[in-house]
Amino acid sequence: MKNLLKNVSFVILLLKMCLIFGQETSAQKRIVIDVGHGGKDAGAIGVNGIQEKNVVLAIANAILKQNDDLENPLDIYLTRYRDTLISLSDRTKLAKALKADLFVSLHCNHSDNPNARGVEVYVSNKQSKYQDDSIWFAFRMQDALNTKLGFESRGVKFANFQVLQETIAECPSVLLELGFLSNWDEGHYLSSSSHIKRLAYLIFRTLNQ
Repeated sequence: MKNLLKNVSFVILLLKMCLIFGQETSAQKRIVIDVGHGGKDAGAIGVNGIQEKNVVLAIANAILKQNDDLENPLDIYLTRYRDTLISLSDRTKLAKALKADLFVSLHCNHSDNPNARGVEVYVSNKQSKYQDDSIWFAFRMQDALNTKLGFESRGVKFANFQVLQETIAECPSVLLELGFLSNWDEGHYLSSSSHIKRLAYLIFRTLNQ
């Protein structure tokens, strides 16, 4: 039954997308925000019990709220809007179907070393005409999180994450690791709704540049 509901939800999202396409008149940048994990996949568990799936959903929803407040909002879609597990292939299929201009996957990090901290931004190691744009966006995001919020920068890195590999041929794409839930300071920072809003605002501003 859960799998059926998940599939129905995804189909409804695609139908809504088609309806929007039929009414579309603007040329706003189209962004797909991939909200990591969900459902039975909690992702990383923080020192204070917070779950990665809930943190990244809160960030994504805060980004949507800020976008909705604009007079001319961006064209932003989420891969999930609630606590649902969507397959990696369905996440990338959505970006392809929407002909996204940018794909951003939101995650939080975890380490057995409680002192590990900071932000990492990943780009696909697969060659593509969009790789340079992905790297440029990754460095801008890394710098903004460091200079504006004080997160330690762990660098822009290359990886073969499925969501990056399957989107890099379509548009610039990055995967954000927004701090370590296993770190006491960062775990508590990401537990605060006011901090979530600040983080979302900074990500949104970078998306809107």
